[in-house]
Amino acid sequence: MKTLTLAELATITGGELHGDAAATVTMVAPMDKAQQGHVTFLSNPKYAKHLAECQATIVMVKGAQLEQCQGNALVVDDPYVAFAKVAQALDSTPKAASTIAPSAVIAVTATIGANVSVGANAVIEEGVELGDNVVIGAGCFIGKHAKIGNNTQLWANVSIYHQVEMGSDCLVQSNTVIGSDGFGYANEKGEWIKIPQLGTVRIGNRVEIGACTTIDRGALDDTVIADNVIIDNQIQIAHNVEIGYGTAMAGGTIVAGSTKIGKYCIIGGASVINGHIEIVDGVTITGMGMVMRGIDEKGMYSSGIPLQTNKEWRKTATRVHRIDEMNKRLKAVEKQLEEKTES
Repeated sequence: MKTLTLAELATITGGELHGDAAATVTMVAPMDKAQQGHVTFLSNPKYAKHLAECQATIVMVKGAQLEQCQGNALVVDDPYVAFAKVAQALDSTPKAASTIAPSAVIAVTATIGANVSVGANAVIEEGVELGDNVVIGAGCFIGKHAKIGNNTQLWANVSIYHQVEMGSDCLVQSNTVIGSDGFGYANEKGEWIKIPQLGTVRIGNRVEIGACTTIDRGALDDTVIADNVIIDNQIQIAHNVEIGYGTAMAGGTIVAGSTKIGKYCIIGGASVINGHIEIVDGVTITGMGMVMRGIDEKGMYSSGIPLQTNKEWRKTATRVHRIDEMNKRLKAVEKQLEEKTES
């Protein structure tokens, strides 16, 4: 268990300490459950009423809430960001592997950097390049001539196909597949003819990819994921997709082929994005968004129908089916009004 003093927390967060600098904490906890030895935070002002009863050793707050704190406090610009940094410092999650396991199969032509760990039954094929401090979890497959940068970690059973390139400081969760064939076929008189997918996948630095996600290789050009992108679980990214710097994608999203998503976009869970379109920088798509056309102006977009009671939903569905009929009747009424006005 890691232990940090409040003085160390102030250094980690860049915050201003109010209280006993020598006091120690061992874990982060929610405000309503925090006890001595815990650090907590207040990011939503509506919960400030709980500060007086908080039992945590230290609370991270903005300056406006300092007077409401009864004990030690750390004043920070953004308590949620401070929480993330402190949680990283106290993180005790083990690495996916800590040595090179005897059962790992590593080709003699693979280039292995310093301090690399490879878990049991992992396979690293010929021509692979692994940077320093790379961690390959148990059962992973790294295909021919793939490249993985310094400090990147793959959890168990990740598959990286041939010639895929991944940058430094990336994290990939279990059972994700990167570089599988894109969905490319031609049809000749009812028979499907497979189109070999000749591109690859290029992933930047500081990219995190969730469990059971699939990123397909390009058909001719490459599928490209820029630096600082975060991708959740069970996402499908098709061939030749490009995702810009700092974009975040929530679970269950599907992106069809050859779509370009800009920088700093936020894609809500279970969204579906059509192929061969472009989304500009700074777009937010709320959950279950269905994006059928390109988006050329930043902002927030929605299309999913919010939950209703079944009775209300049935009424809504009935009205939707009658929209065309209602539109025709409305136009007829408008025409009658125009004729009366003209006469």
